[in-house]
Amino acid sequence: MEAPLVLGIESSCDETGVGIVRGTTLLANTVSSSMEEHVRFGGVIPEIASRAHLDAFLPTLRQALAEASVALEDVDALAVTSGPGLSGALMVGVAAAKALAVATGKPLFAVNHLVAHVGVGLLGAGELPSNLGALLVSGGHTEILRVRNLASDVELLGSTIDDAAGEAYDKVARILGLGYPGGPAIDNIAREGDPTAIRFPRGLTQPKYMGSAEEPGPHRYDWSFSGLKTAVARSVEQYEARGIPVPVADIAASFQEAVVDVITSKAVLACRENGISNLLLGGGVASNSRLRAVTLQRCDDAGISLTIPPAGLCTDNGAMVAALAARIIMDGGTPSGIAFGTDSSLPVTTTHL
Repeated sequence: MEAPLVLGIESSCDETGVGIVRGTTLLANTVSSSMEEHVRFGGVIPEIASRAHLDAFLPTLRQALAEASVALEDVDALAVTSGPGLSGALMVGVAAAKALAVATGKPLFAVNHLVAHVGVGLLGAGELPSNLGALLVSGGHTEILRVRNLASDVELLGSTIDDAAGEAYDKVARILGLGYPGGPAIDNIAREGDPTAIRFPRGLTQPKYMGSAEEPGPHRYDWSFSGLKTAVARSVEQYEARGIPVPVADIAASFQEAVVDVITSKAVLACRENGISNLLLGGGVASNSRLRAVTLQRCDDAGISLTIPPAGLCTDNGAMVAALAARIIMDGGTPSGIAFGTDSSLPVTTTHL
């Protein structure tokens, strides 16, 4: 099918997204966020997110159809995130997608949330470059992927072994009294601080030696942020114990520098050692100003071409789900039917069910 009209549904966390694309052309990208309902808890509460999806789905669907100037019966296929994500939140989107598929008779494609973040690179560009890697940085995921074929061949090269980068930002922001969400708060106040004030640890960066020879080690492209978070907490405690005002801006800037340094250095290392010459930076944390700047600089230094989608397409949205499904359809992929279930830990190697 050429340029299929696809409606995508995203509900893996706290954004209810409905997007509509025709092939690689974006027609609508409507998102309803429940973030404000989670602020007083300092993080996403799965039950609240699930209930918010129930309330937001129909208004978001209607708005997307209106923005795209299409009717539901005009759509060629439906797509939905089936994982990874919060189980209850995923169930709401999948149940809605299955209901629409049964009611309309349209084919339904269940797709991988993480691979869909790469799919946004198709919108407007038409094709993804060859020798492609993807660095995905969000509240739930920090991963480096090699993408040989978006619809069928995606390999996980490295990931976080504990906290995701966005999760670390939220926890450190709570320690510093900056509120939730932590990413924008730390990014803003870090501009006033000195990123060299405190040398916080860079997890999993020390080389492993066998005798006198350096060995790659099992976590060469992986990240760890739990030790960094603890180091920030101990630093704050030391200032408070001595009765010295906590230098919040300096700590925030130094923390952010540690995160960005280790993310970008490992991503570039993975690209160099795996023949990746083009990198896509995606996920909600891709809007972080320091991460964008350092990734661009290090990619330029390494001769790697960098693509960063618009901020509205980096965060969770239905357009990325629709874009991935459209590519799967154009590559001859088969629909998922309605017998599939959600998978909160769906591996990135499973592009669609």
